[in-house]
Amino acid sequence: MVVVGDAQAAKRRVTVLGATGSVGSQTLDLIQRNPERFEVEALTARRNVARLAELARAVRPKLAVVADLAQYGALKEALSGSGVAVAAGDQAVVEAAQRPADWVMAAIVGAQGLAPTLEAVRRGAVVAFANKECLVCAGPLMMAEVSRHNSALLPVDSEHNAIFQALDRTASVARIVLTASGGPFRTADRATMAGATPEQAVAHPVWAMGAKISVDSATMMNKGLEIIEASYLFDLPSDRIDVMVHPQSIVHGMVEYEDGSVLAQLGTPDMRTPIAFTLAWPQRMATPAKRLDLAAIGRLDFEPPDAIRFPSLSLARAALAAGGGAPAVLNAANEVAVAAFLDRRIGFLDIAGVVEETLGAMPSTRLETLDDVANIDAAARRFAGDRVAGLAGAALRLGIGSAGAPA
Repeated sequence: MVVVGDAQAAKRRVTVLGATGSVGSQTLDLIQRNPERFEVEALTARRNVARLAELARAVRPKLAVVADLAQYGALKEALSGSGVAVAAGDQAVVEAAQRPADWVMAAIVGAQGLAPTLEAVRRGAVVAFANKECLVCAGPLMMAEVSRHNSALLPVDSEHNAIFQALDRTASVARIVLTASGGPFRTADRATMAGATPEQAVAHPVWAMGAKISVDSATMMNKGLEIIEASYLFDLPSDRIDVMVHPQSIVHGMVEYEDGSVLAQLGTPDMRTPIAFTLAWPQRMATPAKRLDLAAIGRLDFEPPDAIRFPSLSLARAALAAGGGAPAVLNAANEVAVAAFLDRRIGFLDIAGVVEETLGAMPSTRLETLDDVANIDAAARRFAGDRVAGLAGAALRLGIGSAGAPA
């Protein structure tokens, strides 16, 4: 594992993959607050040229990359005269991950973040990952590469970051507990959820996140993916990973040890706290996050998740138990279904249905290479896409919109 020396002795070179998203932007906010500690090697974005150029002019990376080849000209023009080199395309994103940064933030959403994250790992870099799909889709492959290349993989997700902080690696762990806010439909009945709109699903009661992860929180698929991620990251079976609904989102994760002791990490719901932990690791650094005042909060509530209203948790555990390509199938089908819901082509409850049918239809496969991951991902997306098309067509024939109202 890479251990970085005194952060004050020399600037840490950083690369941010997915710089224009929520996690990427908050990472750069922290870097801008500490210019004496960090210098930026490279920034990447999918297609948001305006935001990428704005960030690049602010932090002056050596390279800015837009994955969408069609946006190359726009990015080149936006950064003309800045001294920042420009590139475009998926391969250019991978090459950005290969550049000599000490620390890499892997914040590209979805399975497309897997290849560049693996390249950063293979350099032996400290890799802070906010892309849980990397471990969900290719957990054994990813962890084998971390070990082989003596890299350090630091979780940015608030729950896994909390477990990482509370984990005593010399003690015997009985179980870990991932907390969940419960999302916008924590107390909603199935009828209400059946008619949910994208606007309602992305209106998270606590966290400010992107649309896709907000919908995952609403279905609790986000927590299902985190179970799989935690299993690979902490080398624990599913039956030693619990989920607890905690609407205040103050306790982010807990570790129970064999003697009955439970260690928890607490903090206000601000992603800059776990990001800062990974950015300064193995030291710590100040953040502008609001300080925790338990007296003002007054109470902390916990309840078990409802497996009937939120079947995504059971689907994720089933995929983890099946192993092989099943978690990658789960992730791919979910990405397709969530995109269709946000596009108003299927209903909210259809998301889990599409995932379940895709899992049931795909044969069990072994994953040994990135090509294997790509192949099963593509096959699952085709099946899920066909199922979405069937649901959308049936809704049109019945004159019903995605939220159950007349189309």
